[in-house]
Amino acid sequence: MSHTRVNYHDVESVGGGLHFLRDALDCSNLGVSVLDCDADWSGKPHDHADDGQEEVYVLVEGEATATVDGESVSLSAGDALRVDPGATRRLDAEESCLFVIAGAP
Repeated sequence: MSHTRVNYHDVESVGGGLHFLRDALDCSNLGVSVLDCDADWSGKPHDHADDGQEEVYVLVEGEATATVDGESVSLSAGDALRVDPGATRRLDAEESCLFVIAGAP
């Protein structure tokens, strides 16, 4: 088959509305996730220095703040943010938000 289709609602959430789609889509080199979070949600600070994964966060709905290496970046619906693998990042949602997150080495 030359394609795979999945709805993120059919993929079990991993803490706080994060849906990892890589396995469901059978993607070996591209991580795709959907983050569907409530207002006042905060993610854990993390980086991808060990796996070399660059990430792009696309905010589809809502307002949020990304903190990248201590710098606050305000995000509105439609904004995309690329983050280097070694940069420490954290997302904070001021209101309900829907993100699509893609990452690849």
